[in-house]
Amino acid sequence: MSLPIVAIIGRPNVGKSTFVNRLAGNQQAIVHDQPGITRDRTYRPAFWRDRDFQVVDTGGLVFNDDSEFLPEIREQANLALAEAKAAIFVVDGQQGPTASDEEIAQWLRQQSVPVILAVNKCESPDQGAIQAAEFWHLGLGEPYPMSAIHGSGTGDLLDALLEYLPPTQEELEEDEIKVAIVGRPNVGKSSLLNALTGEQRAIVSPISGTTRDAIDMVVERNGQKYRLIDTAGIRRKKNVDYGAEFFGINRAFKAIRRADVVLFVLDVLDGVTEQDLKLAGRIIEDGRAVVLVINKWDAVEKDSYTIYEHREQLMARLYFMDWAEMIFVSAQTGLRVQKILDCVDIAAQEHRRRVTTAVINEVLEEAVSWHSPPTTRQGKQGKIYYGTQVSTQPPAIALFVNDPNRFNDNYRRYIEKQFRKQLGFFGSPIRLFWRGKKVREVEGSRNRATKV
Repeated sequence: MSLPIVAIIGRPNVGKSTFVNRLAGNQQAIVHDQPGITRDRTYRPAFWRDRDFQVVDTGGLVFNDDSEFLPEIREQANLALAEAKAAIFVVDGQQGPTASDEEIAQWLRQQSVPVILAVNKCESPDQGAIQAAEFWHLGLGEPYPMSAIHGSGTGDLLDALLEYLPPTQEELEEDEIKVAIVGRPNVGKSSLLNALTGEQRAIVSPISGTTRDAIDMVVERNGQKYRLIDTAGIRRKKNVDYGAEFFGINRAFKAIRRADVVLFVLDVLDGVTEQDLKLAGRIIEDGRAVVLVINKWDAVEKDSYTIYEHREQLMARLYFMDWAEMIFVSAQTGLRVQKILDCVDIAAQEHRRRVTTAVINEVLEEAVSWHSPPTTRQGKQGKIYYGTQVSTQPPAIALFVNDPNRFNDNYRRYIEKQFRKQLGFFGSPIRLFWRGKKVREVEGSRNRATKV
């Protein structure tokens, strides 16, 4: 069973995202004093007493205004209500009832979902009841005074919410693959999320910076669950001002770190830009598995050689990611979109794979027999004693040698290439740690000292 959903509804700047952070117990939702920060609907796990549920944060509702993003925000709020067991309507107790609150209340009264009225920013317990009393006339039942920042009053509100949530059933913990959708602005990340989920999950617009929060969505295919995370477009640092975009990009970097696999989305019309190269380096640095998703393939005039020419041009720039699968798709038409999850399965499996020490040393023995370690100017030759895999996600292999300084970059790349050739790890970065004899002697001394 999936967790019941509770939709958080309200006009801009009443504290919805702060309230969501309070319920979820973290600061994932972006909080800023600029209206319209939250646009898409974002999901967070939460619990109260013996109930687990999901809260879905929605953008600030404004009726009778079809300017930038507002119709899309209303659509996202509608979709949130359609799947919710209950809605919490958040209003501003310090400002008092507004015409916008009354419009939203009238709209909510026409919905079938039960509504709880949360009067936020009631920081003073003495004044809270007076502030909340002003909202009785909205016709949504008892208004609950609370403070999303300090947490006061939220307990009574959540106790009222429990009436509409089914009892939690214990489930076996299922293994899900976390997939972050990452790239520059306007390469089609949100369109790709919508195509993968089969619904209008994220707002799509040609305006740069439409997506701000990292948006989670769980889909299931062939018994495997995938947590898809759409992220804000990552621009060059010097072009980003402190504010909503800055926080959105930080969320994107966090999404990369918590992902198993990154869908690195590139615009085939733009090719690989300098910003793409920097972002690729960041993904490898964080040790994430990667699928290179080349979007907007429908916009390219093609013949039988076109795909090979584009692949060659792209890999000439991304040569350091030649271990990653590259797939040409169109998020707009759906071309090859469903094959992306096949690539994700392989990359995730390789990212988690562990190889025995015996196999690693067989690869090393063969590699050294074909190409001996280099000799330094002083006539001293490097020697590899043995290797062993020390961790996964990403796969990391420790090589124990006489002196790491005797192995130049060319030879290190050669050894990595042999591991790739013999062991695969397709779709995942691998890390090699060259550990010298002195390091082992020091560790041995420490162990002996500990025993004494």
